[in-house]
Amino acid sequence: MKPILTYELVRNAGQRLKNVAHRTPVFTSLTLNNRAGSEVYLKCENLQRGGAFKFRGAYNTISRLSPEQRRRGVIAFSSGNHAQAVALASKTLGVSAVICMPKDAPGVKVEATRDYGAEIIFYDRMTEDREEVARRIAEERQLTLIPPYNHPHIMAGAGTAALELLREVPDLDAVLAPVGGGGLLSGTAVAAKGISPDTRIFGAEPEQADDTRQSFYAEKRISIPAPDTLADGLRITIPGEQTFPVIRRHAEDIVTVSESMIREALYFALLRLKLVIEPSGVVPLAALINRRLPDNLRRIGVVVSGGNIDPAVLRKAISDQE
Repeated sequence: MKPILTYELVRNAGQRLKNVAHRTPVFTSLTLNNRAGSEVYLKCENLQRGGAFKFRGAYNTISRLSPEQRRRGVIAFSSGNHAQAVALASKTLGVSAVICMPKDAPGVKVEATRDYGAEIIFYDRMTEDREEVARRIAEERQLTLIPPYNHPHIMAGAGTAALELLREVPDLDAVLAPVGGGGLLSGTAVAAKGISPDTRIFGAEPEQADDTRQSFYAEKRISIPAPDTLADGLRITIPGEQTFPVIRRHAEDIVTVSESMIREALYFALLRLKLVIEPSGVVPLAALINRRLPDNLRRIGVVVSGGNIDPAVLRKAISDQE
């Protein structure tokens, strides 16, 4: 069977994103190294356009649409970062965008999505299926659906962050990324293995949203109840149908962290690293400073997925640690 995602697809995405996406910096810190017990290299996608890695996949996918699809416009469903990414990529490409967002999406992400010119349609995440809502509207308006992770061009675009990381910092023992639907981790894995086959791949997710970890060990996709976690971007109930086989093939393990660890890592990133990272993006950092990975890893690359944190969440995280 032909692989869903290939290294060539990631490389092609990298070419398409050249001079469009930011080539985000790689950040290092002796303080972080001491806490993690390893040399850590943070790929700062919190400084990407739209504030997260999601712009890479959205632009890579929308830029490949036919002229007729572009004329009709696109639709997406997202709690935040994918929404902003699709809105921004669409604006960049001159395409109209409709975004389905949950009523309880972080205000900062709703405002940014609207500022990029997208039309927002809200749904109730507790009573409505976001994909069904988006597909219904897509059919009614003849829009092209841009999924948040379950698409090879989305996955390939996401993988370009790791592609840049490994080219800048070769010979990494491992690469770590957060995992929600699996688009970032699957793309990261294929990109890293394409450059350095011996590099080990790990995913990190909240204990309360551990659908991928459960699925990984069950060797099949497991669905969990709607999770309650500070990491709003990782509130996924089941791994992606297309992303999970890639993760199973390439990842060594999926590690988890508690909510208190996430809050501590947010505080550590802000006060010690001077980095604003959203809860979903800080989950791998929490795993590192709590030594959740094997202790024989000397050089670890981390994809910091985003920095779009609700100010109220940031204030509470700081007050809880003081």
